[in-house]
Amino acid sequence: MSDQTNRKTRILDAAESLFAEHSYDGVTLRRIAKLADVDVALTSYHFGSKDGLFRAVFARRAEVLNRIRNDALDACLAAAAPDAPQLDAVIDAYLRPLGEIQGSADEGWRHYLSLVAWVNSSTEWGGELMTEYFNPFVRSFIAALRLALPDADPQAIYWGYQFMSGSLTLTFADTHRLDQLSDGAASSSDAATGYELMVPFVSAGFRRICEEHESRLGPRA
Repeated sequence: MSDQTNRKTRILDAAESLFAEHSYDGVTLRRIAKLADVDVALTSYHFGSKDGLFRAVFARRAEVLNRIRNDALDACLAAAAPDAPQLDAVIDAYLRPLGEIQGSADEGWRHYLSLVAWVNSSTEWGGELMTEYFNPFVRSFIAALRLALPDADPQAIYWGYQFMSGSLTLTFADTHRLDQLSDGAASSSDAATGYELMVPFVSAGFRRICEEHESRLGPRA
């Protein structure tokens, strides 16, 4: 790795950790440069502005994350073919890669997921960045949900995804509030347990709201 590439990577790593902890407005380029041990002018040289750096940080791992999740979803659909996939298997394919990443020892990935949690709930950044980098995969996931729930009204499926996204965002954030509420009986940093429980929880929620929505609307023509 060249010195220039190494410095650029250090800037991205420093920005990722600071943005994850303090959000966009709580971080300056000077603070990022100090943590990366580079001159502040170098951050402008590589990324142009704080806005450019923030976008670069968000984009850097998005492609990798989408590839991992696409592979899991493709494997799920291939295993079920020619039949429709089971709902639990589709939910597992969506969540399992995220649980493995969050539960890993990679500090950079944990910072990134925490950043995604903040962006997903941000009125300023959420619509733009989540749409640009993650909507194509999410549309594939929703298409798989519709295969697993062929009689469900699409509105219920989209709301189900919205509720799941909220649960996932809070899990990404790892605020340790769970530790306090449970007096230590459960920990938000215990990703393995969290994702193991989230799959049946989300699956049951999808089934229930789709059934309830269909019963209120009556059978579709």
